[in-house]
Amino acid sequence: MSRFPYLRQDFAASIVVFLVAVPLCVGVAVASGVPAELGMVTGIVGGLVTGFLPGSSLQVSGPAAGLTVLVFEAVSEFGVAALGVIVLMAGLLQLAMGFLKVGRWFRAISVAVVEGMLCGIGLVIIAGQLYAASGLKAPETGIGKIVGLPGAFADALGSTEALTSLAIGAGTVAVIVLWKKMPKKVQAVPGALAAVMLATLASLAFSLPVATVEVEGLLGVIQPPGSEAFGELAGPAIWGTIIAFALIASAESLFSAAAVDRLHDGPRTQYNKEMIAQGAGNTVCGLLGALPMTAVIVRSSANVQAGAKTKASRVLHGVWILLFAAALPSALALIPLPALAGILVHAGWKLIPFRQIATLWRDLKGEALILIVTAVSIVAVNMFEGVLIGLALAVIKTAWEASHLKLEVIDKGAGPIQAYLSGNATFLRLPKILDSLEALPQDRPVELDLSGLHHLDHACRMALENWAERHSETGTEPVKVTSAS
Repeated sequence: MSRFPYLRQDFAASIVVFLVAVPLCVGVAVASGVPAELGMVTGIVGGLVTGFLPGSSLQVSGPAAGLTVLVFEAVSEFGVAALGVIVLMAGLLQLAMGFLKVGRWFRAISVAVVEGMLCGIGLVIIAGQLYAASGLKAPETGIGKIVGLPGAFADALGSTEALTSLAIGAGTVAVIVLWKKMPKKVQAVPGALAAVMLATLASLAFSLPVATVEVEGLLGVIQPPGSEAFGELAGPAIWGTIIAFALIASAESLFSAAAVDRLHDGPRTQYNKEMIAQGAGNTVCGLLGALPMTAVIVRSSANVQAGAKTKASRVLHGVWILLFAAALPSALALIPLPALAGILVHAGWKLIPFRQIATLWRDLKGEALILIVTAVSIVAVNMFEGVLIGLALAVIKTAWEASHLKLEVIDKGAGPIQAYLSGNATFLRLPKILDSLEALPQDRPVELDLSGLHHLDHACRMALENWAERHSETGTEPVKVTSAS
């Protein structure tokens, strides 16, 4: 026991994380449009591969609701066979970023963009899974999913099977929400697992007409990418998806690591090593043709709260998933699909940062706007382009704020007009500067004081010189310019 002083705590925590992970692994896989077992494979790799590696000692990795939308889009466009190649290349890209020490730079990404990304993903997940909970086929686009909801509910009201399916989904959400009000001893069983078990028992006991998970067996679903899948890499379209997988999975993992660090007093995350660990895990997942992985805050916080002390807990949770998937695959076939949809509706709701939106709108409306635009862009366009739009908006906002400029004009009625420029004069504020200067009377001499400028870029310098020449052409005294220091 001296070699493993925390074995008891880690063992107990691993059981809790395993029970939290199983329904989420299966639910994310089904929502992503791939066999349920592929979610289990990713959970196993998250424990046995990423779990062993240094980086963040208590963070747990596996298939995440946050990548569901992206995986579904990729599978729809390129097929399940190409998923392994996409995840493999994304993993190699993560490894490269880790070795190049890019990991810590992800902490510089605007929080508003990340929150907006999670909000957009949450909205698309909720909308899509409401169709799944009703046993209906969801439209392809995010906008289509949301716009089509009233019609879908109208269709569900006219079908007994759809209403039954919807009732199971709603019941699952209700159990997860109310489970937190149960006694502490009862809460030892995770709410999502309890909800799935109750939904399964109800559908079996009453022989309810609902769809259940299709099972192929663990070995049956593992399909390493073939030459045809690697041939997809010749086209440019797939590379956008690969880059999106790598960047979004990395951002989600490293932001999760920062959140987990706040939950415990143990060793802090080494961000570049964590990036390498995530890359190694995704590389293995890609070789097995499985789902991509990220660190998952739900499993990670469950791990910390259950008393885990070392990485042994997350490694053991991978062992338990492997044993379950190998020994009891038929148990998955009993799980009703609307129950999994209910779990993901709840997960999607948790991704929407209601409190942060309200705080930002009260204190920093510019940041709130970036969050909202990012979320709407993800729903309206797609995941990758939505995040790019958010990042571009954040860069523009930062550049605009960095070019803060003040023009003070003093006109005493006689003598020269004095114009003082202070702040940062960049091309972004050039139109405003010129409008103000050109509005000065043409028949009066002007003294332009630039000594208060911290920065004067080349475009502004040239524009100010040209304005001074034009102002002097009217026969007025030449503009006197006091240079910036």
